[in-house]
Amino acid sequence: MSFWTYMIRCADGSYYTGHTDDIERRWADHQSGALRGYTSERRPLELVFVEELPTREEALAAELRIKKWSRAKKEALIMRDWDRLSHFARPPKERKKGVSASLDRVPRLRAGRTDGDGDREAGKQKSVHPEPVEGPVRAKPRTETLHPLIVLVRPQLGENIGKAARAMLNFGLVEMRLVSPRDGWPNPSAGPAAAGADGVLEKATVHETLADAVADCAHVYATTVRRRGVTKPVVTPEEAAAQIAIAQGRSAIVFGPERSGLETHDVALARAIVTVPINPEFGSLNLAQAVILCAYEWSKTQWDGGTLVQPTGEDLLPPAPQEELDGMIGQLETMLEPRGYFLPESRAAATHRTLRTMLTKPGWNHLEVRTMRGVLSSLAKPPRDDRA
Repeated sequence: MSFWTYMIRCADGSYYTGHTDDIERRWADHQSGALRGYTSERRPLELVFVEELPTREEALAAELRIKKWSRAKKEALIMRDWDRLSHFARPPKERKKGVSASLDRVPRLRAGRTDGDGDREAGKQKSVHPEPVEGPVRAKPRTETLHPLIVLVRPQLGENIGKAARAMLNFGLVEMRLVSPRDGWPNPSAGPAAAGADGVLEKATVHETLADAVADCAHVYATTVRRRGVTKPVVTPEEAAAQIAIAQGRSAIVFGPERSGLETHDVALARAIVTVPINPEFGSLNLAQAVILCAYEWSKTQWDGGTLVQPTGEDLLPPAPQEELDGMIGQLETMLEPRGYFLPESRAAATHRTLRTMLTKPGWNHLEVRTMRGVLSSLAKPPRDDRA
């Protein structure tokens, strides 16, 4: 089943973002005004963006993410201008420092209007209407999934670094960054603990500060159970994974030292806090456990993409035909009848029903039925005289 995140341009130039599991029906409801509310009062409408996603959680995460965007960033998405979209994704201070010549020539967007040089001279403004495209814009397909990287801040024991690497590789994560490991790097204790995930350790890079380690990351998630007055969005590992799976740019998940966790200044560098719902009477996850929780949730977003697969299980045989099952039950009843199992007569019908209900619950396949009938046949025979 597929889900869609979509964006609609309303008659007044505003935008509406939503998600659905049936885009054709939802779009028809918007057009007809059947969905009472924002769009029904702003028709006619234009469907300008659609992105197909494998789960409802990812579709919802994409909707919430786009809703927060500025008008300029939404217009860049609609026009499929990925360079411009990346530009508006950066903080305002960075935009001023790194504006390219091509971006200098892009008209500025203000409250749905474009300020062009000629229009400013004439004191006029024109409404922004991107160049028409055939049908709604669909998200630019990725040629490669951007795996999140794992950052360990001031890890104390080499064994724990190795166990974290093992947890990562199980779920397809291969990029580890270390910030000022206490015992230096490389650490001879890490290899044995990695249990074969040596490639992750060999490629691990060391950084003096967390800021250096995540300098190329647009999305940084800090794992901590302590807020310490830091006001940031708080998400579960599942929610973080859904956001990372659809995010543009690199993402990093940051873990603190084993003994104390991340400090307040570490958390301050992150865009969001990842915390796990846990027993309030005993919140004691070790480093590798925390890594594996986040890595597993991310891996769930990749199953449909074919990069990770469920372990192969044995094919189950289909349930036995009713005829075979009835034969087995009849055989057992025939053996029980002469031994008085169904007495008294007043309870016989209820006993038969109870026995049948019990024997039909397991969903026997034909081999299991044959095996049980063999058991019953053996029990029906007189005991063997082994002394003969």
